Amino acid sequence: MYNNVGPQPGVPRPPTNSQPNPFGNSFYGAGSGLIKGGLGAYGGKILGSSSEYVQSNISRYFSDPQYYFQVNDHYVRNKLKVVLFPFLHRGHWTRITEPVGGRLSYKPPIYDINAPDLYIPFMAFGTYVVLAGLSLGLNGKFSPEALNWLFVKGLLGWFMQVALLKMIFLSLGNGEAPLLDIVAYAGYTFTGMCFAVLGKILPGYSYYILMPCSCLCMGIFMVKTMKRVLFAEVRSFDSSRHSYLLLLIGLVQLPFFAWLGNVSVNWFL
Repeated sequence: MYNNVGPQPGVPRPPTNSQPNPFGNSFYGAGSGLIKGGLGAYGGKILGSSSEYVQSNISRYFSDPQYYFQVNDHYVRNKLKVVLFPFLHRGHWTRITEPVGGRLSYKPPIYDINAPDLYIPFMAFGTYVVLAGLSLGLNGKFSPEALNWLFVKGLLGWFMQVALLKMIFLSLGNGEAPLLDIVAYAGYTFTGMCFAVLGKILPGYSYYILMPCSCLCMGIFMVKTMKRVLFAEVRSFDSSRHSYLLLLIGLVQLPFFAWLGNVSVNWFL
């Protein structure tokens, strides 16, 4: 009636024909160990190489964001002097290297005046938006929408500078310059832009004096900086193309300053 009743006392159990296989367990253990070891080593190799590839490309194109904010008051003062008055800079324009992990790396901005940072570009961009809003307010044209428009217009100008520099590197067949380096170099132009907008606030013909002077200084700074990047960091040696591209970088500052320095809520006016 019930098939799951256990063995009864006094009833002999039928013999079970289970003979041990002297080779099965050993082959199974050896095979499983070989498979596990092979898959583990292969998987570790794939994951290790993938991790190294991702890390190398992140450091290659983006670097460490914290690197660009390692600044102090001494660096900011000296860097502003170099950016705003590049013709007075008597030192070298090359960056300082140091051995880190068996390879050479650039020292952070706090130890190298020629290292790019993002602190000054961000502060300069914010100052530009504030001064532009103040200029609109003095002319009776200020509104929250106009301030937002100036913010977007400034970001667009920054992006255009970054795109121009990136295309120049790509045209030389080498676009390995870190993206945040390019963002920092393009953002330095807002330091001179602040003086151009300040000329709008000051009375008289201040704008017509400050705007061309700041534009000229920023052009010199960009040319000297990009010359170092092209020759020392990107290591492209097409001198004939270098001259034209450096000239283009310097000349493009004039329409850039004329566009963003003329504070308005229109795209081209």
